[in-house]
Amino acid sequence: MNSLQYKKRQLQLLASILRCSPAEIEFMCEHIESYYRKWVEQKKDKITGNVKTYPDGTPKTRVIRPSSGRLKEIQRSIRLNILSKILLPEVIQGGVKGKSNISNAKQHQGKKYQFVTDLQDFFPSVTPKQINCLFLNLGYSHYIAYWLTKLTSLEFQLPQGTSTSTAIANLVFWKTDQKLLALCLQYDIRYTHFVDDLSFSSSRDFREITVQFLDIVRSDGFKISYRKTAYSGKQTLTGIRVFNNYIDAPDKIKQKAKQEQTLPVEAPRPYSNYLNRIRMTNKRAIIDAKSWSKSGQLS
Repeated sequence: MNSLQYKKRQLQLLASILRCSPAEIEFMCEHIESYYRKWVEQKKDKITGNVKTYPDGTPKTRVIRPSSGRLKEIQRSIRLNILSKILLPEVIQGGVKGKSNISNAKQHQGKKYQFVTDLQDFFPSVTPKQINCLFLNLGYSHYIAYWLTKLTSLEFQLPQGTSTSTAIANLVFWKTDQKLLALCLQYDIRYTHFVDDLSFSSSRDFREITVQFLDIVRSDGFKISYRKTAYSGKQTLTGIRVFNNYIDAPDKIKQKAKQEQTLPVEAPRPYSNYLNRIRMTNKRAIIDAKSWSKSGQLS
């Protein structure tokens, strides 16, 4: 089989995986930019709701590039038939079915010392080269890795707003996750990764180790948002207040949930529902403890 025949066979293989035609893949790869929309939105603080600004008062923004039409369907197929089949470790809490910012924060309950940091421009920091290496490492040929990279990247970066981007970002960052975990194991530190938020906690003071975490992230080519980097005994982790025996919503959420109590019965109550989901994790912990106690396995 010559190289041209091999390329054709690989294209047919990818088309069968994605449930489309080989011609569609080739056409979309050649006209990829036409399948994207674009808008700019202002970044808002998760707690206050205020627009984030630079020191000079200029609002901070992010570029949203959602895919559309047939490419959106193909990306959904990539996510379902390729990316979602990869079992992710417990440390990754973002973009994983059954996981959320709530489950991420719950991992750190009961830890006295907490350290958080944020990956600045996380998605745009992921390059086509990293994406291509990811698919090669998953065992795909150079041809298939090339086509998958073209179908999931745009303008030399990972676009924010597509169904494949979070999964790809998680997998690309896993190499860095492993380095962070190795250091955490040395010092009995718990670590979780929720999209662009990194959370660390321990029962012992580990302030002197935090600079090593930042060095690891920077050495792998990612940028740190120092405004969102903090070491404290009490703080918010992925939008959740974490305490010794329970987790809770920040005051802003609780206030909005209280305001919803005055709404008509049939009106939606998103903040109340969110608050209940958070607090239910504390109730489940109590129920679990009682069930273990009845079975004689918990004193």
